[in-house]
Amino acid sequence: MTAPRGISGPAPWLIIADHASNQVPPGIDLGIDLALLDSHIAVDIGTSRFAEALAAALAAPAIIATVTRLAIDCNREPEAPGVIPVASDGHVIPGNLALSALERQLRIDAIHAPYHAAIEAEIARIAPVLIISIHSFTPQLATCPDAARPWPIGILYNRDDRAAAVALDWLAAEGITAGDNEPYSGRDLNYTMNRHAETSGIPYLGIELRQDEIGDAIGCAQWLPVIEKLVRTVAESLRG
Repeated sequence: MTAPRGISGPAPWLIIADHASNQVPPGIDLGIDLALLDSHIAVDIGTSRFAEALAAALAAPAIIATVTRLAIDCNREPEAPGVIPVASDGHVIPGNLALSALERQLRIDAIHAPYHAAIEAEIARIAPVLIISIHSFTPQLATCPDAARPWPIGILYNRDDRAAAVALDWLAAEGITAGDNEPYSGRDLNYTMNRHAETSGIPYLGIELRQDEIGDAIGCAQWLPVIEKLVRTVAESLRG
């Protein structure tokens, strides 16, 4: 079993980072050039550092993934075909092409299920009033080179837009160009928040930061006070 990393804190908010690691568990051979593990197809670049820093700044607990999404994507339904990707942004993942049903289930049981169980346990323990999901996105997809991705930050949501609406208004007032359900729509890719927030009625803030904005310590430090203030503003607004 591969468990996520937990960070403790007294604040009534929970930070989650689904794609924060590029680590391949022992016994899994993806069959790819190892250099790809440092690319956006394997990890949401910058999110491990940023989620840790945000948790410290907010004194908030966090659950941070410790396995690359190329082994299994914890932000996908366990029954979805793409939960174990066979290709990503033009790169085939040979080690995932011919998995048996048993091999798929073993990965779900060893990685996906413990990750979500840890989130469920933390929610039961602290009863958070807000969940913050941290992701990052590449400035350009190799398979869509002509599709501009100009937003330094995007806010994602599905049906529950309570936190998102406040966040988008605040970012606009601060003069920050933000994607409204861009570059990905939370109506399509929102499994972790759907499972742990939407179904429980917990407000959530789905944050996508562009990877060239938080890919190093300097960028992380620049965005940290912005996102900290954003979270506090949203939380205060939700209190009514």
